[in-house]
Amino acid sequence: MLVIVAPGQGAQTPGFLSPWLELPGFRDRLSAWSEIAKLDLIAYGTTAEAEEIRDTAVAQPLLVAAALAAFEELGVTPDLVAGHSVGEFAAAALAGVITADQAVSLVAERGRAMAEAAAVTATGMTAILGGVDVLDALDRHGLTPANNNGAGQIVAGGTLEQLEALQADPPQRARLRALAVAGAFHTHHMAPAVERLRAAAADVAPADPALRLLSNADGAIVMSGRDALDRMVNQVSNPVRWDLCMETMAQETGDTPVTMIELLPGGTLTGLAKRGLPGSVTVALKTPADLTPALDAAKEAIK
Repeated sequence: MLVIVAPGQGAQTPGFLSPWLELPGFRDRLSAWSEIAKLDLIAYGTTAEAEEIRDTAVAQPLLVAAALAAFEELGVTPDLVAGHSVGEFAAAALAGVITADQAVSLVAERGRAMAEAAAVTATGMTAILGGVDVLDALDRHGLTPANNNGAGQIVAGGTLEQLEALQADPPQRARLRALAVAGAFHTHHMAPAVERLRAAAADVAPADPALRLLSNADGAIVMSGRDALDRMVNQVSNPVRWDLCMETMAQETGDTPVTMIELLPGGTLTGLAKRGLPGSVTVALKTPADLTPALDAAKEAIK
């Protein structure tokens, strides 16, 4: 089974788009989506510093546009699509629920709304790798398990004071890593952004998915376009259950290994798949050179 996935915020790195702009038509796509997002996505993906693309209002449309453009370069039809956090909007466009232009437009508003919500209170996120009784520790410090990524990784979201308390009193046998994000995404701190995004999505008429599309809410395969869009709006202030998405991938493929291609800028989700989906074949799109192994893997998966 061929699965194509789109990464979420934090996957971006300075200059990651530079080699892709040499491909015919790639720059034109990014230029068009820059007009929609009202951001110079080409500059942000090539010359901007890490702190500039850490800005939520920039990172989200940049990531979705990059994933969509890479998918067009790949030119294959997967059996199943999914996206992590903001990557859900790219996945929804791949499945035909919304258009690529609508995905970029909605995500631009999502990013602005979440950036404004994040500015109200100093919040952040910390990845917890391994550990014992992790959820109990988060509850003790008033934190939210904002991302349950499977493979022994949970991301906590909350105020900076709560995260500092977690650093001082972590779960046993856990490794903690502060994430380069600007707020506590997928927690109650993002509630104001939900209504903004819902208003922006009100004029969108979604289509039912043409491909199997997984939801971050519970790992379910979503059959209705309206349900898919509503879920993505509500997901802004609710935890991402990527662990359940991987469980569904495993269930859907049965005894056949999952072949996962992670769209640009790849690496995070394929890394989780290597640990959470034993035997999976993974290819992360980082540079145009990765297109050939990705196509080879796709051909093997869809034989």
